[in-house]
Amino acid sequence: MQTWIKKTLAPVTLALAVAGCASGPDIRTDYDPQTDFSAYESFGWVPELGTDRAGYATLTTNYFKDAVRREMEALGYTYDTQDPDLLVNFFARIRDRTETYSRPDPVYTLAPSPIYFHGAGYYGYRYGLYTAWPYYGHDVQTYHYKVGTANVDLIDAREQQLIWEGVAEGRLTSDELEQPGEAISEAVGEMFQKFPTRRNATTDG
Repeated sequence: MQTWIKKTLAPVTLALAVAGCASGPDIRTDYDPQTDFSAYESFGWVPELGTDRAGYATLTTNYFKDAVRREMEALGYTYDTQDPDLLVNFFARIRDRTETYSRPDPVYTLAPSPIYFHGAGYYGYRYGLYTAWPYYGHDVQTYHYKVGTANVDLIDAREQQLIWEGVAEGRLTSDELEQPGEAISEAVGEMFQKFPTRRNATTDG
């Protein structure tokens, strides 16, 4: 097996809900193409999960555990607390983002104009020069929002090498920040839709 990325645990204690616009979060996965995923039978959690760096189990961790265990067992893996073939780790973070938009905005002002009033004398001429006409300024609007990122890593317990990674990233709504469990569950489910087990697994008969 080729050498794969080894990750250090990141200290994250924020509750995360990964979902964005109506289309949902951006989902990306990567894995070692040399890995035979059918060779693994069981899974468990790493001793220090990335979502538990405060020293205790967070609600975020529980959301991830429920979602990942559901997906792994649906793929035929067995949860093992003693000697699992695969170790699972989670990472989560929330970042503040700002976007600025600028658009033309007509503004009317007194400025020179080609209008000339014959027979009006000096005052008519000056009036023609200073009639109102539009020029275009810029209306600038700034938007502040939060982006959530979640990682799920599968590690070969014996080799201590990362063999699969799922990432979900998206803009967070206020509902998702207040109730992250459902959004985490949906994001994890979308990650595992791209899991390569069925593609690489051997079948009998």
